[in-house]
Amino acid sequence: MQKQENTTYLKAITIRDASDVHSIKEDIKKNMILILRVTPLAQKDVEQLRKVVEELYRIAKAEGSDIARLGEERIIVAPLNVKIWKPEYDLK
Repeated sequence: MQKQENTTYLKAITIRDASDVHSIKEDIKKNMILILRVTPLAQKDVEQLRKVVEELYRIAKAEGSDIARLGEERIIVAPLNVKIWKPEYDLK
């Protein structure tokens, strides 16, 4: 099987503590679509979760990525060429 240059990968990650942000940042730079499960961190420390989400938002925006909540337990990060539909978008 031949690898294509423009392949986009999707990766699911569970965030357990703030140290997971470094590897997530690297995946954002690789233009991966990330589904981040935040429940374990939310159950452990809500304030730390808030800080992690704020940091991920800054990283995503700096890389030109889109970021949004996906239900109550997950966050999705999409690369520059993928946009996440949000209710405020007018798709007409």
